[in-house]
Amino acid sequence: MKLDDRRRDIVDLLVEEGTVSLDDLAARFAVSKMTIHRDLDDLEAEGLLRKVRGGATIEASGQFESDYRYRAKMAPALKSAIARRAADFIEPGMSVMVDDGSTSEAVIPFLIEKRPLTVITNNLSIINGLSGQGGISLIALGGDFSKKFNGFFGVITTATLADLRADIALITSSSIHGRIACHQDQEVLQVKRAMMAVAQKSYLMADHNKFGRTALHRLADLDAFAGVVTSRALPQEQAAELTSQGIELYFAEEE
Repeated sequence: MKLDDRRRDIVDLLVEEGTVSLDDLAARFAVSKMTIHRDLDDLEAEGLLRKVRGGATIEASGQFESDYRYRAKMAPALKSAIARRAADFIEPGMSVMVDDGSTSEAVIPFLIEKRPLTVITNNLSIINGLSGQGGISLIALGGDFSKKFNGFFGVITTATLADLRADIALITSSSIHGRIACHQDQEVLQVKRAMMAVAQKSYLMADHNKFGRTALHRLADLDAFAGVVTSRALPQEQAAELTSQGIELYFAEEE
């Protein structure tokens, strides 16, 4: 097995099990403990895990959860439901901006259903998923590629966005604290804000697990969005408080 494949499988195991042992990994991949030590050292340096005595753990935290390789594995059915509900706001002929989130990636099949569309995105998975699709005019935002976030960011990205306009932007965030959407990474946040600035309307996609949590940077107040698309598991008291403050909530229905 190639080194990159083995390390990807180690991360997958951590996402599923939370912790892994050095002995089990060495046996599973038929390599020496020293090789596994090096793998864990490098993955820890990337912020994907934390080494502990005899193995490694992947604790729920802003640092771990912000990594695309972690996020892509989490709650796919819930993300699909939220993406489907958010796509209800899209009409054929619109121009749509979609950000780097893993929930945003789940919008791909629903965008195809809404053709013809112009789709503007910095999300590599969406670029790959929509390239070559008839009826989709795809504007792929360039910039500095981030493996951690599976997208393009930086000055080139935000400068390009400043010259564009869109009917709708679909935005994600890593947490919602009170009535404020937050994100852990400043460079990612700047692209999200740039999309919101040039879209007529923006919708925030965030499942119930994002509420009541915080992250390093403020993205926007929730009333900056035309609506927040979330899951039914959001506590009723929390939902009632937000709606009483004028926040529009739209609930996704899981199949």
